[in-house]
Amino acid sequence: MPILAKDEAGGGHAKPFLRWAGSKRALLPLLKRHVPRRFGKYIEPFAGSACLFFEMAPNRAVLADLNDRLIDTYRAVAQNPGRVSGHLSRLPVGSDAYYEIRKGYPHLRGPVARAATFIYLNRFCFNGLYRTSRSGRFNVPYGAPRSTAVPSKSELALASKAIASAILMSGDFEDVVLSTAKRGDFVYLDPPFHSTSTRVFTQYNASPFGRSDLDRLVDLLEVIDRRGCRFLLSYAASKESVKAFDSYSLRKIVTRRNISGFPQHRGAVKELLVRNFED
Repeated sequence: MPILAKDEAGGGHAKPFLRWAGSKRALLPLLKRHVPRRFGKYIEPFAGSACLFFEMAPNRAVLADLNDRLIDTYRAVAQNPGRVSGHLSRLPVGSDAYYEIRKGYPHLRGPVARAATFIYLNRFCFNGLYRTSRSGRFNVPYGAPRSTAVPSKSELALASKAIASAILMSGDFEDVVLSTAKRGDFVYLDPPFHSTSTRVFTQYNASPFGRSDLDRLVDLLEVIDRRGCRFLLSYAASKESVKAFDSYSLRKIVTRRNISGFPQHRGAVKELLVRNFED
């Protein structure tokens, strides 16, 4: 059986309950310094583990992702955190159990079971990676984690309160922003990286983030800017990306990449913070 994380009595601050390849959790103190002091609605079209959302705890928000299983998991936690926690606590841990649960995942019915299993697979897969085959099957191997703890009932309850105030959408980033962003809103974008000069992992689903998506992203930033919204974009630093985003304020930062199919590309890497405003 999984070892449940220790519950804490009383209130607290909601935290991400998912691991996610490319998560900016380690950069939160820096990211917060690049968020506008005031804004209308918070919009995050590449939600992933939504670490900045949980850190900021905005009163009004849109959380979206192309991964509909991820968004369905957020919906289930928002609506039934106790039931999701109960189901999650009954799932057995170990390599054999993991592969059996992974095999049965596509056939599960019911939002609670699917959400609990999504969290389970996320917690015990390799590096928190979400990757599917071309047919849409989750195919990440067992990660042999150091801890068998899963999110506790109180952690999911806190997350539920935070997510309950957000609009949850599954869909393409461009469609999400164009349909929700209004003057005064703040858009945080943390997309997969596309680069022709650096080998980076981009295949988070059956349709990797490619050159055409980067071009759409550049065009979308112009629309966001014209609408009177402010944005912050996290992106891999390269000659290609510097040129693509040179109309805006750029800052290079150093972070650590722990997910890569190529060991020589793990470790400290440079990223860009791009925004269309100055405080």
